[in-house]
Amino acid sequence: MDVNFRTLDLNLLRVFDEVMAERNLTRAARNLSITQPAVSNALRRLREVLGDELVRRSGAGVEPTPRALALWPTVRDALRQLQHTLAPGEFDAGIADTTFLLAMADATAAELMPGLVGIVEREARAVSLRVLPLTTRDPRPMLENEEVDMAIGYFPAVIASLAARGQSGVGVPFETQRLYVGQYVCVMRRGHPLAAEPLTLDAYCAARHLLVSFSGRPYGFIDQTLGALGRERRIVVTVNQFFTAGRVVANSDLLTVLPRHFVRVTGIDDQLVLRDLPFDQPLVHVDAVWHRRAQHGHSHEWLRKALLRSAAAAFAGTPDELAPRDD
Repeated sequence: MDVNFRTLDLNLLRVFDEVMAERNLTRAARNLSITQPAVSNALRRLREVLGDELVRRSGAGVEPTPRALALWPTVRDALRQLQHTLAPGEFDAGIADTTFLLAMADATAAELMPGLVGIVEREARAVSLRVLPLTTRDPRPMLENEEVDMAIGYFPAVIASLAARGQSGVGVPFETQRLYVGQYVCVMRRGHPLAAEPLTLDAYCAARHLLVSFSGRPYGFIDQTLGALGRERRIVVTVNQFFTAGRVVANSDLLTVLPRHFVRVTGIDDQLVLRDLPFDQPLVHVDAVWHRRAQHGHSHEWLRKALLRSAAAAFAGTPDELAPRDD
C-alpha cells in the first residue's frame, strides 16, 4: 500500500512508538499525557494510512503484528534522531538522575565497577547503575530491544561481523569501544598435581575441567581451539560465573580457564596457581557495545567516557598489550 508521506501526521508515529514500547494503551497514554481514547484514535488513523492492524488486544495489553514489529525500529530511530537534533540538551552529571543499565559478566564487573562507582560517587551522586548478568556472547538483541543501555564483554564474533558489514558498506546499527585487552590462563588450586611442572597439552586434555558458560552449553571457545588441533577435554562441571569457577577450582582437582587480570580480584588468588595455556589462544578484547540510537545522547557519552576512565584506572601499570584501548 502506498503511503502519502506529505499528509502523514508525524504525531501518529510518536503514539505508535509509545504503544510499541509499553504494549499497553493505558500506559502509553499516561506517558504521552493524553487520554486512552486519543491513543486509540491515533492508532485507528495510522492503521488506515498503513493498511495494517498494527496491534491486537492480548490479555491486559496489546500484541504487535509482524508489520508493526518490522516498522518499529526504523520509526524509533527516526524519532530519536529528531529529538537529539532539535532538542539535544546537556548532561549535567552533578544533578542528573539518570539510571544506566549495563550487561556484563562478573569478571568484567569486578574490574570496572569499583572505578565506575567511584566516579559516580564523586561526580554524579544522583546517577544510578544497574548491572544485569550477561548471558550471551551476542548482546545485539538485548540492545535492539532496549533491555540495556550497553553491553560489555568479550564478543569476538559480533565485533568481526560488525567490521565486515561496515567494510562492505552495509549500515551497522551498533557502535563499539575497546575498553581493555586481557588474556585467558589455566587456573588450578595450589598443590594440584599439575602445578609442580610446566603444563603440557597432553596433561591438559587428560585432566578434568570446569567451564564458565553464560548459556549453560558445555562447549566454549577453548574447545573450538582444541577441536582445530584434533584434541578435546572432558568438562565435568559447567557454571555461569567466573567467581564461582574460582571457588570451585580452589577446592577441587578441576582445571578452569579464567581471565588473568580477574584472578587478582577474586580474594582467593593466594589459593590459585596460574599456568599459560599449552596452545595459542587469542587475547581477550573486552568491548562496550551499544545501539546507534544512543550514540548522540549526552548522558550516554558521559557513560562511555566514565567507563574508559575506570578501565584506565583498573589497568594502570599493566603491560602495554593488556592495557585499556579506545581504538
